[in-house]
Amino acid sequence: MTRPLRLGVVGLGAISPYYLAAAERLPEWQLTAVCDARAEALEQFPGRAARFSDLRTLLDRARPDALVVAVPNDVHLPLCRDALAVGVPVCVEKPLALTPAEGSVLVELARRGGVPLMTAFHRRYNAAVRALVHGTTGREIRSVRVRYLERIEEHLGGEDWYLDPARCGGGCVSDNGPNALDLVRLLLGELAVTGCEIHRDGSGVDRQAMIRLRGRTGTTALVELDWSYAGELKDIEVELAGGEVLRADMVAGHTGFKASLWHEYEAILTEFAALVRTGGPADLGAHGGLAALELVEAAYRCARPAWDATAAEATAVEADR
Repeated sequence: MTRPLRLGVVGLGAISPYYLAAAERLPEWQLTAVCDARAEALEQFPGRAARFSDLRTLLDRARPDALVVAVPNDVHLPLCRDALAVGVPVCVEKPLALTPAEGSVLVELARRGGVPLMTAFHRRYNAAVRALVHGTTGREIRSVRVRYLERIEEHLGGEDWYLDPARCGGGCVSDNGPNALDLVRLLLGELAVTGCEIHRDGSGVDRQAMIRLRGRTGTTALVELDWSYAGELKDIEVELAGGEVLRADMVAGHTGFKASLWHEYEAILTEFAALVRTGGPADLGAHGGLAALELVEAAYRCARPAWDATAAEATAVEADR
């Protein structure tokens, strides 16, 4: 009989309960170690797993078969790098890192070591999303719209780093954007950003964004992001070539705050266990963590300030004279 895989979890913040509960339910895993730099978080951890305040010590002493990284976005790079460097497979919360340059470091490290590196795009495991993907398979898609709307202050879970652009990457585009963009990639494949508008608050945090995209076959997509929305709305609308419209509501039918996440994270750890057992795809990172970062960067580049666009247009007009 195959023994359960020894799992380490670094980061005991707002997302960790979903990983910990999934590890408890799934026979593939045995939670053996947790890590958090905050003494209070370690003290409040109710489980029997070994506790560490430093990841390198965890890796050296607990020797996990695999690691979940669920820490603020700005420390994804150093923690994932430490684990991959000693051959430990990593499942990291989205985004893979803050920038494509950082993400490339991790993908290359995983590729050279033949170590699985998975970015946890949890919405692709949502039951309604899976039904939508099944319903569109083999059918021509005319357009896709993904809406990811919430009031971020209701989702912080005590983690204020989401509202620090330097730590989260910018705001709704850098943090929710990868999940929404991954859903479009799931339906249309490779994409290019064709337009983007971003509205920021006085602290420089992205609060709303509209990202326009185009697939290889010319299919268009629109991603709407909002961190100031009163309530929560997360859905996908697909228009097929014949005019039929299919829709997936990612939160409907799940009673309770963020209740849909329980089944999504269980599916993530199920797939991660399979990747660890088989060696998994390590060259590009499972599910395109790097590709999502490149789309996010393209969106930011597209949404340059209006004065920049005006200057560019003036330069073009001058050049035409």
